[in-house]
Amino acid sequence: MEVWPAHRFDDDGAALPPSIAELDYAPSLRTVGTCESALIAVAQADADAAGSRGALAPFMIRCESAASARIDGIRAEGAEYAQAVAGLGGIDNARGMVATGSALAGLLDGVDARGAFTVDDLRSAHALLVGAEATPDPGGMRRTDTATGSAADALYVPPAPDRVPALLDDLVAFLNRDDVPVIVQAAIAHAQFASIRPFAGGNGRIGRALLVASLRRRGVSSHAVVPLACGLAARQEEYMESLVAFRDGDPSPIIVLVATCARVAATESRITAARVKALPDEWRAAVKPRRGSAAAALLSAFAEHPAMGAAELERHCGAGRARAYQAVERLVSAGVIHEVTGRKRGRVWAATDLLAESDDLDRRIHAAMGGGRRESAPHPAG
Repeated sequence: MEVWPAHRFDDDGAALPPSIAELDYAPSLRTVGTCESALIAVAQADADAAGSRGALAPFMIRCESAASARIDGIRAEGAEYAQAVAGLGGIDNARGMVATGSALAGLLDGVDARGAFTVDDLRSAHALLVGAEATPDPGGMRRTDTATGSAADALYVPPAPDRVPALLDDLVAFLNRDDVPVIVQAAIAHAQFASIRPFAGGNGRIGRALLVASLRRRGVSSHAVVPLACGLAARQEEYMESLVAFRDGDPSPIIVLVATCARVAATESRITAARVKALPDEWRAAVKPRRGSAAAALLSAFAEHPAMGAAELERHCGAGRARAYQAVERLVSAGVIHEVTGRKRGRVWAATDLLAESDDLDRRIHAAMGGGRRESAPHPAG
């Protein structure tokens, strides 16, 4: 179908999104071309990631999640975020950014295990996202609307809570189809989820995780995690306008925007993938550790765990505190890591090059998307 049904509204002003499980949408030839270019770029990035070390996927998840959280106004300084990544506290925003990555990883794990989405996957991802935020009933559906103010004053009032379970079942059925073009499916599913707003909070971050997981389920990004949210963050006004257009019956703006983000993010992430894969060898050349030494063990550990506290350092070294700190000093002197808290107790060390590369990837995507003034992004600790 070329015309997509617009949302209707009940007598109280709450939205009545259409059922989409069996709907088809025929985009214009120009939109089809944009989607095909995106799929080629994602496939190339996925091929690069297939031969990468295991550290690349967690790195990309952190980049994607930091940008997704930033869209929702969740920001933290690099030091605070590094502490949260290391599991040593940090401010609420920093913990929320880390939880965003956990939610995305959980969705990807579910898709990898079953090759399909379930409503329970969404509930579990939400529980991972807000479980540390003292939110009532993590993973549970909202019991009220999430609009601000009265229905008459709100820009958009989501469906009444009693309609949410059926709408989510319908959405999951659409997500699990294999006869819908990949980008079209991901974009429409994301917009429909944004309209349903099934949870009391965190819907934006779960919806953007759904975009990435949708590409994974269709086999387009079996290895790569394409940081789509970095592109969306560069065009937030257009992003919000495209969701409004979807509710008005026009999916094309969100489809084109998602395709553009996918192409740009995939292209730039290939540069980052090559750099991240080369880092361990560069570190070894700078440190020159003996094979089997504590310093060698730490180099391998920082590739996988880019921010660590003292206890974790000792565990990965397999040595006592004295030897572990000697190894740390070697890595600090070589410029491989640096201490980010400036404290004597509860210190955290982070991989310098990974911090720089994550910020550089976000900056390149922002520039390629034609974003305006870019706020200083927090280093997503590798």
